[in-house]
Amino acid sequence: MPEPTPLAKAELRQLNAKFTEEIERGTWTQVQFNPETLKVSFANQVPTPSGTGDQRGTPGRQYVGAGTTKLAVQLWFDVTHPEHVDAKLDDVRKLTQKVAFFITPKKEGEDFIPPAVRFLWGTFEFDGVMESLEESLEFFSPEGKPLRASVSFTLTQQKVTVFSFRAVKGTPGSARTPSGMPPGTVPMVQAAAGATLQGLASAEGDGADWRAIASANGIENPRLLQPGLLLDLKAGVGLGTGAQAGFTFNEG
Repeated sequence: MPEPTPLAKAELRQLNAKFTEEIERGTWTQVQFNPETLKVSFANQVPTPSGTGDQRGTPGRQYVGAGTTKLAVQLWFDVTHPEHVDAKLDDVRKLTQKVAFFITPKKEGEDFIPPAVRFLWGTFEFDGVMESLEESLEFFSPEGKPLRASVSFTLTQQKVTVFSFRAVKGTPGSARTPSGMPPGTVPMVQAAAGATLQGLASAEGDGADWRAIASANGIENPRLLQPGLLLDLKAGVGLGTGAQAGFTFNEG
């Protein structure tokens, strides 16, 4: 059975003031769940010509400034996820504070400015300054501690440039889906909120293979799927139960 494709996680990394070097590794943070979408917007400063005269013709274009590029991202954090239950985290803000660090101004000389930041996810790379951040606390414990949060932020750079593509490890063309096929050749199924792997596999007529499908997709908890997660439901089909495939799951 082919090994499941490792899941690259998005990161925020601090840069020096000139945006030329990654610094202070201790401040870097990796997201808990990758964002569903990234929104990049561009804006040039093209003012309307002023003055009197014949306005019937097309006015000449005037360009002022270098424009701006913005990246909008929404992230989710949840301390009820199994990876954090074991670590005994009981307040989601202990996770989101690592993102809020990048909007907190730092003293440099006589000024206070936010740190330069790089958003990195696979080949996608965006450098800028965090212009805004909004945190929504979604779920609370009986003691009133926030357990789940969404964090939306915008990064801004004062220029419009061509896309940069960061090199990633691996040989071009070597990527494979969990079923061993090249990306784009196997339909992927998106998990809805509350969906289970057993239910999705049964809908495809492969309910008996749900354990092997979970193993092939690298799913640790088949009953707790991240909404929006893309799954290859053909991976592991025909291998039967988890015991036959050499895997076991805790169904408790």
